[in-house]
Amino acid sequence: MSRTLPSSGHAARAITLVEDLQRQLVARLEQAAATVGDRQSLQPVEWLRDEGRHGGGVRYVTGDTVAFDRASVNVSSIHYDDVPEKRLASATAISTIVHPSPPRAPSMHMHISWTEMRDGRGYWRVMADLNPSIPLAADEEAFTVALRDAAGDTYEEGAAQGDRYFAIPALDRHRGVTHFYLEGHHSGDFDADEAFARRVGEAVIAAYGAILDEALGREIQREDRAVQLAYHTLYLFQVLTLDRGTTSGLLVHDQNDVGILGSLPSHVDRALLASWRGQVPEPQGELVDRLVAALPDQVPSPVTVEAKRALAATVREHYRAHPEALDLQARGNIVPPTVANHR
Repeated sequence: MSRTLPSSGHAARAITLVEDLQRQLVARLEQAAATVGDRQSLQPVEWLRDEGRHGGGVRYVTGDTVAFDRASVNVSSIHYDDVPEKRLASATAISTIVHPSPPRAPSMHMHISWTEMRDGRGYWRVMADLNPSIPLAADEEAFTVALRDAAGDTYEEGAAQGDRYFAIPALDRHRGVTHFYLEGHHSGDFDADEAFARRVGEAVIAAYGAILDEALGREIQREDRAVQLAYHTLYLFQVLTLDRGTTSGLLVHDQNDVGILGSLPSHVDRALLASWRGQVPEPQGELVDRLVAALPDQVPSPVTVEAKRALAATVREHYRAHPEALDLQARGNIVPPTVANHR
């Protein structure tokens, strides 16, 4: 079956924007990978919401290559044109994560989305963050400068919200070294806001592509793989215990669990993950225990497709049993009407 598209003109323009960014990023990743002899193309995978009746999406993925441990560039567009009682009319997004294989090449996350309510009101969410296993000041500076130049007057607010959102209180640290998170952005001028979202997205793609061109060829030290594994474990911990967007997506439906968890790296350290159990507030300790149990008992533990499905089910079951734990999740300066409340 094919995907249906939302009837809203603003949603249609948002689809054009995120699909443009998807094409640009996929091409730039493949270009960077070619510098180290990796000429494997990212492959498209389609998913459907309610057999396409309410939309769906396509993600481009790769992994286990010379250049990429895991990479997922997902575009989704869901709508409820035929369910007028829902407050949410449509949600359109590009969500991407790139985990390079070389430990000294930083990971990158970007999310840009347009959410439109039934009454016609809407807002943008614009996020980008650089996530190195082994931080390098030059990479951080290049990424930060690109964000600052593209975001203009909104940069300070977005950087502050990003620092708050990507904090990991239990471990007294952050995921990543430079963050931008602008939530609920709407100036009243859709044209200007759309141009802003495009400008930030294209700046991130250009800056990260330039970083990758140099970083993929960096010399690997003996201890680098262990440091990378520890950071990838931290990444999984943050995504599955704190990330509000991931949790909302998993609670809404179970039709794209593997895609929603496309941000996870290929392997993690179960013992390290289990060691953080005593540092989180209850009932999150129970969640950590169950996440550890859902991962294969291997060293290191592979985050397989089956493991992703088990992890997704674990998160969904935990928050349905403990809805109060949603208050422990990450947030920026504001919490907008969540998609989970309207789908």
